[in-house]
Amino acid sequence: MTILREVVAVFGPTASGKSEVACELAIRLETEVISADALQVYRGLPILTNQPTSPTRLVAIRNLAEEMSVGSYAELAVEAIDELVSNYGVAVIAGGTGLYLRAALVELRVPRPPREGARARLEASWDADRDAAHSRLTELDPRAATVVHPNDRRRVVRALELAEAGSSLVPEVDRLWSEEYRRPTLVIGLELPRDAIERRIRARTEEMFSRGVVEEVRRACAGPVSRTAEKALGLFELSQLPPDQAFERIVVRTRRYAAYQRKWMRRIPGIVMIDADRNPTEVADAILEVAGAG
Repeated sequence: MTILREVVAVFGPTASGKSEVACELAIRLETEVISADALQVYRGLPILTNQPTSPTRLVAIRNLAEEMSVGSYAELAVEAIDELVSNYGVAVIAGGTGLYLRAALVELRVPRPPREGARARLEASWDADRDAAHSRLTELDPRAATVVHPNDRRRVVRALELAEAGSSLVPEVDRLWSEEYRRPTLVIGLELPRDAIERRIRARTEEMFSRGVVEEVRRACAGPVSRTAEKALGLFELSQLPPDQAFERIVVRTRRYAAYQRKWMRRIPGIVMIDADRNPTEVADAILEVAGAG
């Protein structure tokens, strides 16, 4: 089966079924799926991060102690996409982390890395005199200074770090997304009613607990966990709270994250929204029809 695009990207909120839909598409198109999820890159948390059971690239490729950046992911994703397009004519991407999806699809402009020790120096500077640190930011990057509050330690430090490296926390032109995809690309957004998403989130959380996510997190937290990996939704709750309290906290946080993803999804230029409140086979059929499949 052939289509008119080299890349088909499937984006959707948590529990929208994007992994299953992407897998179905890959089978039909005789290619493979690439994950665009910031936490699925880690080994040791397959249940918590809802890693797909079907073979998927860029899943479980890092130890929990390792950091992972958007820039590092972009290099791996570009290589994987180019290989799949070369071998099979098309690549399928399943995305839940917006910045990772963008990194896979467009030319990523990554700021130069800061000098060694810059962050520690800037943190110490803010700790000593936050107003002076913010004044320094005003000198180096006035645009960033207008949107970053002097009391926001993390963002002031990051803005200064970027400014010293010749970049900006607030680019003059918002290029979060661009029509200039690296390859001919179709981006699909999975759309479901809010109540359907909420039902799926609770059902998936129940399944996580029945599969042993509490024990999984305990094992993971027995060793070092990087600052990137510790952002996995539910890791803090499961490591610090009784299971029943952790369950409800995870459901609430996942709902909020899904709402954020839905807003983010609508910022993608040219995205084609597909009704995903049906089984993955029917969703894949609808996507292939849009993609011009024969």
